[in-house]
Amino acid sequence: MKLTDKQIIFVNEYLVDLNATRAYKKAYPNVKKDSVAASAAVRMLRNVKVKNYIDEQLKKIEDESIANATEVMKYLTKVMRNETSEEVVIACEGGYAKVDKTPSEKDRLKAAELLGKRYRLFVDKVESENKTKVETTTKIDSILEQMRKRHNE
Repeated sequence: MKLTDKQIIFVNEYLVDLNATRAYKKAYPNVKKDSVAASAAVRMLRNVKVKNYIDEQLKKIEDESIANATEVMKYLTKVMRNETSEEVVIACEGGYAKVDKTPSEKDRLKAAELLGKRYRLFVDKVESENKTKVETTTKIDSILEQMRKRHNE
């Protein structure tokens, strides 16, 4: 089941600002009254084919515009490894200059902490038999301590 050209125009206009009345008037320019367009737009939105097409288009928009978990993890890893930079403007004798600046130790430490939280590296592991045994991740703690010392120097 395929949508008509008018239905496709309606959906595309509807997705601009989620105003069904405006979208209906754009797809059907002969409709002049807002009340008529509003009631017809509500019926259009109840149409299963139209609703499914809207859902598909929203999913595409969401997929393209929202970072997924992998993208966030890659970004945090690049920051932690000092593989990113940003362009900053600094004042100099002749005016201003643009310079690439790498993440500060503080930014890198924060990225490491966020990655550590994601992979649950800082969570105390609790085992219980007859007694409770608490293990801490000393290796990660020592790495973070070294990074903090470098940052404070």
